[in-house]
Amino acid sequence: MLIKFSLSLIGCALALFVSADVLLSLSLSDTPERVTFIGQVMLLGAFMLLSATGLLLAAKRILRACLDFFSAGQRSQRRLLFIQHRQDQLRRLVHFQTAQINYFNETRRKRLLIANNRKHIKALSNAITDELLSIKPQLSKAAFQQLQQENSHYRNRLDGEGLLKLQQKMAASAKS
Repeated sequence: MLIKFSLSLIGCALALFVSADVLLSLSLSDTPERVTFIGQVMLLGAFMLLSATGLLLAAKRILRACLDFFSAGQRSQRRLLFIQHRQDQLRRLVHFQTAQINYFNETRRKRLLIANNRKHIKALSNAITDELLSIKPQLSKAAFQQLQQENSHYRNRLDGEGLLKLQQKMAASAKS
């Protein structure tokens, strides 16, 4: 309603400007200046009314948006979205923590397995060395040295199967 009124004021002001131009061409003395002044005042009033109407509409929308934002329904909606986001975040965190724990456990298991294999290979090598020393009188010097070299070679390579074969080979040579 106010917009229509201000647009009609603008129209009237334009009509007054045209009439002032006509009066000026008729060479009337003081009348065109007064009509132009009235037209300027009407145009200024129309623009002020339009500006005030725009500001009022903007203020009304801002107020309505603020009231909607702080309403109980919107607060509960935001709270629900926050809780859902937090649950998703915790699910992802649990997933990544589980993956990290599994990785560290697997690494620790492999490290323990390697340490255990070294321990058993060392014990097997020591047992083979003791057995070699016990059958030394039965073996030639070259055969003894060869068996010792094989023992140290398999022990350094951490080759448990090679040590077992060497032990079987020693048992076979001790019987003969």
